[in-house]
Amino acid sequence: MDWDQETYLPPGGVEDRANQLATLGGFTHQMFTSERLAGLLESAERELDGAPQDSFEASLLRVTRRDHEQALRLPAALVEDLARAGAEARPDWLAAREQKDWSIFQPRLERNVELSQAVADCHGFEVSRYDALIERGEPGLSTRRVEELFEQLKQAVVPMLAAIQERSDRIQDGVLDRNYDPARQIQVSLAVIKELGYDFHRGRLDISQHPFSVAFGPGDVRITTRVKRNVRDSCLFSCIHESGHAMYDQGVPRDLDRTPLWGGASSGVHESQSRFWENLVGRSRPFWRHFFPLLRDAFPAQLADQDAESFYRANNRVRPSYIRVDADEVTYNLHVLLRFEIERDLVEGRLGAAEVPEAWNELLARYLGLPPPDLVSGPLQDIHWVSAPLGTFVGYTLGNLISAQLMDRARLDLGDVDALLEAGDFSPLLAWLRAAVHQHGRMFTPDELTLRATGAGIGTESWIRYARAKFGELYDLSW
Repeated sequence: MDWDQETYLPPGGVEDRANQLATLGGFTHQMFTSERLAGLLESAERELDGAPQDSFEASLLRVTRRDHEQALRLPAALVEDLARAGAEARPDWLAAREQKDWSIFQPRLERNVELSQAVADCHGFEVSRYDALIERGEPGLSTRRVEELFEQLKQAVVPMLAAIQERSDRIQDGVLDRNYDPARQIQVSLAVIKELGYDFHRGRLDISQHPFSVAFGPGDVRITTRVKRNVRDSCLFSCIHESGHAMYDQGVPRDLDRTPLWGGASSGVHESQSRFWENLVGRSRPFWRHFFPLLRDAFPAQLADQDAESFYRANNRVRPSYIRVDADEVTYNLHVLLRFEIERDLVEGRLGAAEVPEAWNELLARYLGLPPPDLVSGPLQDIHWVSAPLGTFVGYTLGNLISAQLMDRARLDLGDVDALLEAGDFSPLLAWLRAAVHQHGRMFTPDELTLRATGAGIGTESWIRYARAKFGELYDLSW
C-alpha cells in the first residue's frame, strides 16, 4: 500500500489509503502485543535457556522479544494515528512543494512532532526523548553517541572542504548539465544495476517523486527513481543507491523469510549497502573505466569530448549544494547533520515547526556557507518528515561510516578490488557482502554486525581516511 501510494495511487484515494493503513496498523499491533504471543515468548525463553547468543534460535527470540517489548509500550490508538498521519500528510507535502508554501505542511509536521514525542514518552528515556527514537531505528545507539560521531566528522570535513574550495577550479563538471534523454538514462541505469547484481526476476523499477526501495519479501524487492534532462540530479546514481538497498533485501536468506529476523539490521546498516554501491563503487575511477563506454554509446553527442577520467572527475566535484541526495561525498554528512539537529530540537521542544525554515537557513549557512534557498530546495526537499516517528536521518551518516569500514575489510579479504571493478566483475564483492552482512538479517545490532564484519564497532576513522585519500588526490592536497 505504501509503494502504491508513492507510485500509482490517484489523488482521490488518499483518505481511503490513510484509513486502510491505520486499520491494518492497529490490527497487526493488537496481534503482536497479545497475551498469547507473550506466553509463547516466555515458553521459548525457558526452552532456549543457555543457547549460544549468535544461534538462529537465540537471535530469533532476542529480536522478537525486543520488538515485542517496544510494541507493548505503544497503545493501539497511537499506532493507528501514526499510520493515518503519514498517509494524510503526503499530499500536503506535495502541495507545499508545488506552491512553495511552508504553511501548508507546517500543521502536518507539528502533528508528527507530537506523535514522535508520544512515541518517545511511551518508550521511556534517561536523557533525551530523541534517544528513544534513535534506539527504535538503531538499537544500541544514543543521541550522545551520534553527536560524538558528528563532532569527529565536523573536525575532519570542515577544514577539508575549505581546502578543496580554494582549488575548486581543478575540476569542471559542466558536462553534467547537458541534455540527456530521460528514456536513455533509464535504459543505461537498468543495464548498470543489473550488472552490479540487482535481480530483476525479483524486482522492478518505477518512477516516484522521491527514490526509494521497498521489500515485500525476498522474491519481490522493488525500487524507484526519478529522472531529469540533466545528469547532475542523477537518475543513474539514484538507481545504484536504491539497488544497493534492494540487493541487501534480496540477499537475506529465504529461511529467515516470514520471521522477525528477515530484513536489514537497521536503517543505518541498510544505508551502508546503498552508499557502498553508490559511492565506494559507483563514484570510483575503476567503475567509470568499465562503464563509461556504455554511457558514451548511449549519449555520443553529449560525451564526444569526454573520457572515463574526465567524467569520473566531473562526478566527484566537491561543491556545497542545496539537495541532500545529490550532494558530493565530502559535504553529504553536513546535510545529515543539519537535519539531525533540527529533528533533535523539534522532538526535545527547543524548536517549533513554524521555525524550521529559519533554522534550516541558519544551519545551511553555518555548515555549507550557502544563502537561503527556496523551500523546495530547503526543508521541503525530503519526504521523511511526512511520517512519524522522526529520528531516521542519522542512518544516512551511519551508513556512510559503515560502508567505508566494510570496503576496508573487503579489500583485505578480496585483494585488488579496483581490478575487479574495472573488469566489471562485481560478483565477488556482492558475495562478500552477502556473507558479511546480508546473511544475518536482523540477528545483530548495528554495532554488533559491524564488529563481526570488520573487527570494529561503528567509527569515523575509515571514512575520514577514505575521503582524505580520494579527494586529496583529486584536488592535489596533502593533509
